[in-house]
Amino acid sequence: MSRSTRRSRPRGARPRESMIIIGAGLGGLSTGCYAQMNGYRTRVLEMHEMPGGCCTAWERGGFTLDPCVSWLLGSGPGNEMHQIWLELGALQGKEIRHFDVFNIVRGTDGRAVHFYSDPDRLEAHLIALSPADARLVRKFCGQLRSFRKALAVYPFLKPVGLMGRRERWRMLASFLPYFNAVRTTITVLMSDFSARFEDPLLREAFNFILYEKHPAFPVLPFHFQLASHANLSAGVPEGGSLGLAESIEARYRRLGGEVSYNTKVESVIVEDDRAVGVRLSDGGELRADIVVSACDGYTTAMKFLKGEYLGEDYRRLYTETIHEPGMVFPGYFTLFLGLSRPFPEGAPCTTHLLDEAMAAELTGIRHPSINVQFRSRHYPELSPDGTTVVYATYFCDIAPWRALDEGPEQVTRTRGGQELHTLPVRHGRGYYAAKRRARTALVGFLDQRYPGLRDAIVVRDVSSPLTQVRYTGNYNGTVLGWQPFVESGEALEELIKKHGPGLPGLRDFYQSGVWATTGGLIRAAAAGRHVMQFVCRDDGRPFTATLDLTAPPPTHRVIPVPVRPAAPTERKP
Repeated sequence: MSRSTRRSRPRGARPRESMIIIGAGLGGLSTGCYAQMNGYRTRVLEMHEMPGGCCTAWERGGFTLDPCVSWLLGSGPGNEMHQIWLELGALQGKEIRHFDVFNIVRGTDGRAVHFYSDPDRLEAHLIALSPADARLVRKFCGQLRSFRKALAVYPFLKPVGLMGRRERWRMLASFLPYFNAVRTTITVLMSDFSARFEDPLLREAFNFILYEKHPAFPVLPFHFQLASHANLSAGVPEGGSLGLAESIEARYRRLGGEVSYNTKVESVIVEDDRAVGVRLSDGGELRADIVVSACDGYTTAMKFLKGEYLGEDYRRLYTETIHEPGMVFPGYFTLFLGLSRPFPEGAPCTTHLLDEAMAAELTGIRHPSINVQFRSRHYPELSPDGTTVVYATYFCDIAPWRALDEGPEQVTRTRGGQELHTLPVRHGRGYYAAKRRARTALVGFLDQRYPGLRDAIVVRDVSSPLTQVRYTGNYNGTVLGWQPFVESGEALEELIKKHGPGLPGLRDFYQSGVWATTGGLIRAAAAGRHVMQFVCRDDGRPFTATLDLTAPPPTHRVIPVPVRPAAPTERKP
């Protein structure tokens, strides 16, 4: 593994002290926290009116609709991920909830696979479903047991590009006891592994353990998530997604940081191959010694910097690779329902496999499945007593939605003398018709399985990948950015090792958040820690990080998920 190139600074240059961070998602807030811990003066600029980026929630009719955290890696101790959250003040004083089933996958005939994260319970359940697959089940669960132990040595605190030779050898040595489990699961696609099952439901269901189908994923990430869940380190935090972001924002402010909302960056100001500030949508300029972009990577590279300073490799990544199928995570179609009464029969999380007729009603759907969560089981404090929130989603391509609408995807308007950047935009009739068609189909599907659900609806909220673009500017409405285990994610990883989280030839500029890594919220949070280690390295400063001690450590609660029989409409005739 090569170490990243040190970003040379002119001899005699004055110390860098101030920093502008673009984006108040978790990557930007994390960068700000670690920058403040290390003595930099920082200001975060966010075009929306609240923190979190994709880690957010909103109010509708007395309900809080939370579309993000379904599990949070690192929410429990025994791994380096957890330390990052405690340094950011994200979890202190909160209850972390853990369901004993990670996900249920239910076939079109109503048969269901309960993916317990505990390998003993999972093994017994799967063998009971299909005794003929006992050998393959035991292999999978044996690997899961190894991964539960391996999580304790998985590195998150320091980027590989900054590790010395001894540190890298020590890291590799710590994985030796788990070498076979890692080797055999990172080289086999889950689609190939699952094809070995004799039972047709297991053949399909294993692909949907992580809620949606990920065709490029090997077996390894499935084990990683299940092992974290089994170790009580992939629960959901009290207060939900926006609460998580607000806790980190509060930590950032306590450290002396400043946030400016409704502030949209149009470009990065570059002088003499050095980033010196940003130009805003209102024409204003802000200057700083360092600029960090923690927002959409495509916007950063192709708009803020006009495609310059990419070098051959980054240019290929952002002008060719990004447009190839499967290089970036897709967006989501989302339906929220606020229900006037409890639905105790609703499981926290179920992926329903769909027939072709149902899937045809859902514009842009990638795979014939929907993930349905009775979200008030996760976050009962976010809805009125005696009510229910249902959250139904599917992986969704943006192209069919764009074909229905040719208007602007994001506009800036002035109200009361202040610019606002995420207000609703007008779409074409076909767009609204497609949303209604999908909503009607999903409500009908859910009402068949949960009789009386349709009559209990008091709040509806529907969003498409274009909605994500409006709120965040993310490329094609993606939530997670680059896909791992494919050309894009692997190329990015090598570029970070080579250049660090910056761009070749551009000084005093860095990237953070999910577009400077691959993965979800813990990766975004870790990216902030990593980029500041590079900044401190470049400035000759020792990096430091401290735990937030303003509140007690989180507590944990395990919630059992009862087995629900198939609804009459799901059973075979």
